[in-house]
Amino acid sequence: MKFHGLIHLFKPKKIWNLKLIYYKRERGILLRILITGAGGFIGSHLTEFLVRKGLEIRAFVRYNSKNNWGWLEESKYKDKIEVYSGDIRDFDSVKDAMKGVDVVFHLAALIGIPYSYVSPLAYIKTNLEGTYNVLQAARERRVQRVVHTSTSEVYGTAQYVPIDENHPLNPQSPYAATKVGADQLALTFYRSFDLPVTVIRPFNTYGPRQSARAIIPTVISQVLSGKNMIRLGNLDPTRDLNFVLDTVEGFYQVGLHEKTVGEVVNIGSGKEISIGDLTKMIFTLIGREVEVVQDDLRIRPGKSEVKRLLCDASKAKELTGWKSKYSLEEGLKVTIDWIKENLDSYKPEIYNV
Repeated sequence: MKFHGLIHLFKPKKIWNLKLIYYKRERGILLRILITGAGGFIGSHLTEFLVRKGLEIRAFVRYNSKNNWGWLEESKYKDKIEVYSGDIRDFDSVKDAMKGVDVVFHLAALIGIPYSYVSPLAYIKTNLEGTYNVLQAARERRVQRVVHTSTSEVYGTAQYVPIDENHPLNPQSPYAATKVGADQLALTFYRSFDLPVTVIRPFNTYGPRQSARAIIPTVISQVLSGKNMIRLGNLDPTRDLNFVLDTVEGFYQVGLHEKTVGEVVNIGSGKEISIGDLTKMIFTLIGREVEVVQDDLRIRPGKSEVKRLLCDASKAKELTGWKSKYSLEEGLKVTIDWIKENLDSYKPEIYNV
């Protein structure tokens, strides 16, 4: 009896009202959305997409002395976005940013795989501790929905294809390991505390604004800069490539759907292409033939290379109706045109992990 009151404190309380989200959507009442990582590649596209949907957006960007908002600096929707500068590793700023918020889209993360070999601890602090901060703050603020961003890298090399959500998790890099941990932490907050969580697992997303650490902008920027020889890593692995506008549509449809609470949902095209064939496609679309040289610096350690990824997105379609719309060729053309106009923002001569 002595400890009864203390034990009671640890019993999860059902404080969330999921119907509130759908009630607001149906009646045109503004949903208040917080997006972490909003200044990044996918985050900036998602921010603009949700603004166009008429939602009230608070964009969480990393604090810096220049007050730079990443890709949102040049956004034509800048005046319709409330920007909050903080640090995902800082619980106080994360909780403060959640005041009055209905839904959190959590995209903030360290994502470069090569740098995770250099500093695994940085990925633990950002991807794991940062996700804890988001989940705990959402729990305390009684946020109505948390949409957590995973990655297809958690599956490792495909043990069967296409890869569905039941595929074993086999992280092959420190980055992937921290994402597995973050995913599982998010799911335990759903199971332990009834926090309404959805885990969205995008396969390889590409498009305008992507960093040159990724294969598509790496190839395009080197070719457009006039190089007759480009340096790449392993050309054999295959990837399932999804255009960024398909990905953010997936975040919207899957992330806010009533049937996806407590679920992990893949987002991908259902098609695969090798890095070598992808490179040839880009050459054809640009209209140049360029020599490809394998650069050892760009090759992952043997046991860390993910050799094959191919998405089974049938769960997303069955639950929410989402499916990818853009073909690889369509998406690449848009990406090439954008990089051509913004080539000065890339440094093709440097390999930066």
